[in-house]
Amino acid sequence: MESADFEFTYNSDYNYENNTYNNSETIGEEVSFKVHTTTCFTQVMCLLLLVVNVIIFLLGIGGNGVVIWIAGFAMKKSVNTTWYLSLAVSDFIFCSCLPFNIVYSVTYDWIFGLFMCKFTSFVMFLNMFSSIFLLVIISVDRCVAVMFPVWAQNHRTIGKASLIIVLAWVFSAALSIPSMVYRDVQNHLGTNRCMNNYTSSMYTHETIALSRFIFGFVIPFLLIIVCYTIILCRLRALHMAKSSKPFKIMTALILTFFLCWMPYHTFVLIEINHSFHFNEVVAHGLRIGTTVVAANSFLNPVLYVFMGNDFRKKFKSSILSKIENAIGEEGRTMSRYLSRSSSVDAKASTHI
Repeated sequence: MESADFEFTYNSDYNYENNTYNNSETIGEEVSFKVHTTTCFTQVMCLLLLVVNVIIFLLGIGGNGVVIWIAGFAMKKSVNTTWYLSLAVSDFIFCSCLPFNIVYSVTYDWIFGLFMCKFTSFVMFLNMFSSIFLLVIISVDRCVAVMFPVWAQNHRTIGKASLIIVLAWVFSAALSIPSMVYRDVQNHLGTNRCMNNYTSSMYTHETIALSRFIFGFVIPFLLIIVCYTIILCRLRALHMAKSSKPFKIMTALILTFFLCWMPYHTFVLIEINHSFHFNEVVAHGLRIGTTVVAANSFLNPVLYVFMGNDFRKKFKSSILSKIENAIGEEGRTMSRYLSRSSSVDAKASTHI
């Protein structure tokens, strides 16, 4: 059983027709192959996805590089900048691997060897797990700050935030190992294909796909929903619903992540049902889904810019100032919220 988790020329487990060559024709005991000379530049969808991915690579490297510089070097270190710095690093690493898949989509031939075949697949899922785990951590952090403001003000430290981030990355790497273990380079008609090889067990593909969906999508989504429900109820109880500005960027990041990853997970789950009725639909869906996944990595810096202050004011400042203001504004507002909530809790305690 063979599969390609992430490549713009998607090849599936169940023998969908490949862009480069057709299925073999058997006459008696003789086997002949029809080799097509079509390239990505002669196919509209492939060419369109190629252009989109080149744009994603350029914007992702540039945008996340700027965020890393600002959050890591230009701004005063805080818990909030620590969260967003880690997100930017994850997206930057992912975008750095896009050129390998872009070249693969043009040539239909994996020329970078077995190690890079395994590594690029590993990086994709490392990005997926680390991003969603960081979003869960930030949601829990917001929830704790709202429910226990005094405790949060005294215990939210950069050191503890850094330790939590390290643990999240270790857990993400552990869950991404199967994508590296089962990735393989196989030669077909003189061309190398970077794809998954699940020959060890007929249920390996289903198990890995379901585990990614559950641990990288369903459970994090439920945890985030619970955290935001608690936050909203708490703010309304304190008549501070209008003070929820620190959660704007976080909400946008979460919505963007799930909207970008949902199509990919949906088509993967359809694929493992072994249905041959919609082979072409699934193949095209996965090509588009992987491109939408890549788009998530350059959208985050865009959100940092446009979710901070009033849109018209942003044109009066530089891009660096925009991102710094967007990240710094959330930290300042959170500090004001914690101080206000702490004083409210202190007054309440004196009346008991």
